[in-house]
Amino acid sequence: MNEEVSLIQQFIEHLRAERHFSPHTARCYSADLQQFCAYLRDLDAPARDAAEDGGNGENGQDAPAAPPISAVEVNKRLLTLETDTARLFMSHLRDKNYCKSTAARKLATLRSFYKFLIRRGYLTNSPVASIRTPKQDKRLPKCLEIEQIERLLANPDTTTLLGARDRAMLETLYSTGMRVSELVALDIQDVDLSTNSVRVRGKGKKQRVIPIGPGAVQAIIHFLDLRRNDARSATFHADAMFINKHGQRLSTRSVRRKLDKYLLEAGLDLSISPHTLRHSFATHMLRKGADLRSVQEMLGHQSLSTTQVYTHLSGEAVKETYDKSHPRA
Repeated sequence: MNEEVSLIQQFIEHLRAERHFSPHTARCYSADLQQFCAYLRDLDAPARDAAEDGGNGENGQDAPAAPPISAVEVNKRLLTLETDTARLFMSHLRDKNYCKSTAARKLATLRSFYKFLIRRGYLTNSPVASIRTPKQDKRLPKCLEIEQIERLLANPDTTTLLGARDRAMLETLYSTGMRVSELVALDIQDVDLSTNSVRVRGKGKKQRVIPIGPGAVQAIIHFLDLRRNDARSATFHADAMFINKHGQRLSTRSVRRKLDKYLLEAGLDLSISPHTLRHSFATHMLRKGADLRSVQEMLGHQSLSTTQVYTHLSGEAVKETYDKSHPRA
């Protein structure tokens, strides 16, 4: 091992180059590991202060700040980590009032990191393998009712190019259940209007093909017609399906801003996010009798258990229907 190269940097590069993690996800992993390293440095602070003549010099001046720790020292601390120290870190997160889901994510980051070190031959055992994940509070994803979806979709002014784009975006999100990151990555050629399907590039560069409903198809056709006839069309991004006012590929942040605008106009909860449309898609599909495996495939979930959360939402609707319909309910 080149001791001057940070193990964290090696891990992040592995996530990007070999696991095909998005830059955003890789940054989150890096931030979690940097926070853990900062915690390890803070643990050493009392001993370091004691070594600096009690912390203050004889003239009452503060002692100089400790020099930054080298990659060699950081690597050493990570490779000699003890399980009890990792447990103290989890207790520290709890004392700082981190929510359970955030603490669980940071533990998952550490587990992935140490699995990487084992695979690369730096260690033989993981010091965090025996630490239990914080028990999560059960929270069901927020879901819009069909009537609310209709109100939302009716708001964009489809006589304008950008309004038609917004209607096509919202229709596509709800019709396919794709992630907003997948939406903005769509190219025109990804939408097959002859088969009413769309090719999506999901997490880990995995591709899947999702059916797309007639409402979304018509909205896309109308938007593309306006786009082709726009006087500035020659300057638009040639491949990108959804473009901003400058003709370049739209960002996820812009999608969120547009959604906020239409939520306000429709009088809907402003905490609704683009991901809520994905939740609504899955819930409504299952309420209408869709097969769980099919919904899993359309959502691009690797694990069926991730999709099963929506059975709880659809189950509430089933119970309500039962109560209203059964003569002895």
